[in-house]
Amino acid sequence: MSSPVFLQDIQLNTAPLIVDLDGTLIHTDMLHESALRVSRDRPLDVLRIPLWLLQGKAVLKSELASRSSFDASLLPYNESLLAWLKEERAAGRRIVLCTASDRSIAQAVADHLGVFDDVLASDGAVNLAGDNKADALAQHYGHGNFDYVGNSSADLKVWRRARKAIVVNGARGLAQKAAALCNVEREFPPQPRGFAAWRKVLRVHQWMKNLLLFVPLMAAHRIADIDGWLTLVLAFVSFSLCASTVYIANDLLDLESDRAHPRKRLRPFASGAVPAWQGVVLAPVLLAVSLALGAFVGGTFLPWLLFYFVLTCVYSWGLKRVILLDCITLAMLYTLRITAGAAALSMPLSFWLLAFSVFLFLSLAFVKRYAELKSQALSGKQKVHGRGYYTSDEPLVLNLGVTAGYASAVVLALYLNSEVVLELYERPEAVWGAVPVLIFWISWIWMQAHRGHMHDDPVVFAVKDRASQLAGLAFGAALVVGALGWPW
Repeated sequence: MSSPVFLQDIQLNTAPLIVDLDGTLIHTDMLHESALRVSRDRPLDVLRIPLWLLQGKAVLKSELASRSSFDASLLPYNESLLAWLKEERAAGRRIVLCTASDRSIAQAVADHLGVFDDVLASDGAVNLAGDNKADALAQHYGHGNFDYVGNSSADLKVWRRARKAIVVNGARGLAQKAAALCNVEREFPPQPRGFAAWRKVLRVHQWMKNLLLFVPLMAAHRIADIDGWLTLVLAFVSFSLCASTVYIANDLLDLESDRAHPRKRLRPFASGAVPAWQGVVLAPVLLAVSLALGAFVGGTFLPWLLFYFVLTCVYSWGLKRVILLDCITLAMLYTLRITAGAAALSMPLSFWLLAFSVFLFLSLAFVKRYAELKSQALSGKQKVHGRGYYTSDEPLVLNLGVTAGYASAVVLALYLNSEVVLELYERPEAVWGAVPVLIFWISWIWMQAHRGHMHDDPVVFAVKDRASQLAGLAFGAALVVGALGWPW
């Protein structure tokens, strides 16, 4: 039965505005995010999820919420909806947060935003969704005495009891279904998704790193080996799908760190452009296809692919939070691509190539971390979220990275003085031109990072950077002339 206060609000056309949380006020689902945080921080508790679920979804939500913490300020809020809610509250309207998420989560969101007069949520006993939510709201405010802001077909049961509907992020046809139950006051359209969002989910632009698989073939001067090229193309697809699996897992487990980053917060899962559950479903499918293709490649490629996958998982679950080990692991992951390429062709791998790769990629790993430190320092932060570094470590990381880069140039110079070069190159003296080019490029990359121009990933930056492109052409030209001789 409605109180006189609420009846007076109705008469003044200021019915309480009831707002859903998951998928409505925020572009994500807190149950999914709680499960992901528990799987990251307390993986053994994942085994208890089926037992909690058998006791009801309210129990599941309560248990997951109690075992994970989150920063309400970092959630991907629906800014247009939030701005409207603030206008309504400023006009004197009563705003209530009503969600199926656990009350501890709902209260944290309400405390952060400061726009809600009351909070209704699941309490460990009752899952406040569907019929339960509709009954609770009708009991609190009376049938037809409140307006409800929702986003899914599950909210139709609530709109049946409401005075007006505000449809947010609704699927096609949801507003029409709501209009059949009550008056639709307003619609907030969903975020555009499409191919661009999925391309970012898969990190297709990062697949260029897997071109390193072709390095052993070219280093052995087997350019005319058609079968080798076909094998490596298949290996490239397999490795790329495996890498995308890892990128998805990493993004799902690193949501809060990404949201605290000025650019990473725009990633599909962090921003809520793509629901987290879709990533959870897609990742194992990609991995299965990757392993099937890897088995078809033959040789010892599949064991190296599995090692790459395990190492990246270990990196995502913990090593990336350990200073120095994170960069060493990144360098190993780059080098593993070259190793896997050689394994696909069943060919031995040169000691010189491995040594050169380790130092070069260690330098690039430090560039990546240095760029993050620089960005966080400019934001006024003292510690990088989700990493073991302080922004005061910036000068040391720069020194370590430059040293590793120059070490790769020393390895290249020593290689050019070995007997192997005399066997592979017709004009070994021409190959020496690659050394100053490499020194220039390493210096250039670090100069750009120092000036704050570096993309989070130095490989992606190098592909787009004109000076890096010219350096790559000059480096390749020195190798070609050394192998084929002077053109005159």
